Order: sequence, then structure tokens, then C-alpha cells
Amino acid sequence: MDSPAIAIRDLTRRFGTFTAVDNVTLNVSAGQFFGFLGPNGAGKSTTIKMMTGLLAPTSGHIELLGLDFATHPLEIKRQIGVVPEGLALFGRLTASEYLRFVGRMYGLDRTTTNSRTEELLDFMNLAGEPKKLVTDFSHGMQKKLALAAAVIHGPRILFLDEPFEGVDAIAAGTLKAMLQRMTERGATIFLTSHVLEIVERLCSHVAIIHQGRLVANGSLDELRAGVAASSAGVPGELVRGGGSLSGPQPEEKLTLEELFLRIVSGPGSENPEEAVQELSWLA
Repeated sequence: MDSPAIAIRDLTRRFGTFTAVDNVTLNVSAGQFFGFLGPNGAGKSTTIKMMTGLLAPTSGHIELLGLDFATHPLEIKRQIGVVPEGLALFGRLTASEYLRFVGRMYGLDRTTTNSRTEELLDFMNLAGEPKKLVTDFSHGMQKKLALAAAVIHGPRILFLDEPFEGVDAIAAGTLKAMLQRMTERGATIFLTSHVLEIVERLCSHVAIIHQGRLVANGSLDELRAGVAASSAGVPGELVRGGGSLSGPQPEEKLTLEELFLRIVSGPGSENPEEAVQELSWLA
């Protein structure tokens, strides 16, 4: 059996006495479009930062593309792309200068770098103002530039932290099609987003983290079966290490948003949306 593109074991990160990520174990197969979900502060961005070398884990093991991150960090980083939470762009460069810098840092030759830069700027609709500095870009334009920089070298794994935030609907549709083509060609995409409709449409498998712990992992059908089993009082697991979740198939086809709310709201929350709080002066 081929090794997974992403394999993390007992991954933990503490900040003083606070545990942001707590013993997370997860496998992602090559070519998967994988969604990683959780409420604000659940540990999503911290997990991605550890998997991409931006943050050292307190403990645990990270393996990407069959390589141990602790012993092969540079070799791994040459084969992955990242759109991080804070973007981390060089604001005093133009978009063209930034992409050329990134391409050369990944080891692309000058001709390839220039060709891909021009193609990416056209594709992202960023070629219209060649002298405009990145710091003067809108948030959506900066997102598109960050994604262009993340794919310029043809990564085998792409980590995306809220990639569609601030991006207009037309551009988002173009980017989604590009990402789906990447997975069709064998790339693995690890996506976090609070827009669950996008995750449901793009991702074949989903994991949910809550308060630093992995609480669900599987295909959407497996998560539906697990939630149905929990609702019916049938023992079953939402977090799995392989194989199918136990429990009956649900009669209703829950959306990812409904699954997410039921899972993170805990047992007995059949309709968590009914427990909406109200402001006293607006009630």
C-alpha cells in the first residue's frame, strides 16, 4: 500500500499551560482534497503551522511524502506550497517581483520563473497594474497573489488556510476549478475554511478538530453514518484510523454544516441551531 501524503502522529503543541493541539493523529492519502474544520481557536492554524515547519511541535511526529519532517525539512519544503493564515507577503515589491523572487527561491530557472510568473498574473487577474506594490493590494488581491506564490513551483502538497476569504465570487470559481485539476493530477490539498459549503463541494474527506482534539475524521458519508449512530444510541466512532465508521446509514442526508454543528455541540444536541442566544435589547 502506498504511504499517505500526510501522516501525523500524536501531534501536540502547548503554549505555557495551554494546549492548543492535543495528540492529533491523522492520515491524508495522496491526491485527496482534504478539509480540516473546527471552530475559532480549535487548533486548525496551529496544526498547519506545525505541518509546514512554521511552528515547532511540543511533541509528536510529522511525515510528508514519506519523509520525516524532523530530518528532511528542506527536501519537504521544496515539494509543498502554503497559503498561511497571515499571508506573509513582501509588501514593498510588485506582484511580478514577488513571484519571481519566490520562483527563484524554489530553485526554478530564470526562464521558467518568468514564464510562470506571467501566466499566474494573467490567471489571477493581477497583471493590470504592474507597478502597484503588494502593500497597496486589496485583501482579495493579496490572497490571490499568495496562492500564485504557493503553486508556482508545482507543489505535491498544498496547504490552504482560508484561501477564499475576501476573494470575489468570479475569482473563487476560477480558483476552485484550478485546485480540483491539481488533485486530478495527483496533488494533495489540505484546506481549512469556515465556509462549509465550499468544503462540502470540494473535499472528499473531512476532519474536525475541537478544543485541540480530533473529534471526527472520514468521508462525508462516514461522518453522516457516525452522527446517525450517535443519534440512535448505537455505539460508533467518528474518529477513525482507517476502515468504515460503525452504525446505520442515516435516512436523512445531512449537510456538512449540520454535521459540523452536531459534532462540535456534543451529545444530545439534535438541533443546536435552536439554542441560539439573543441580545437582551434585540430580543
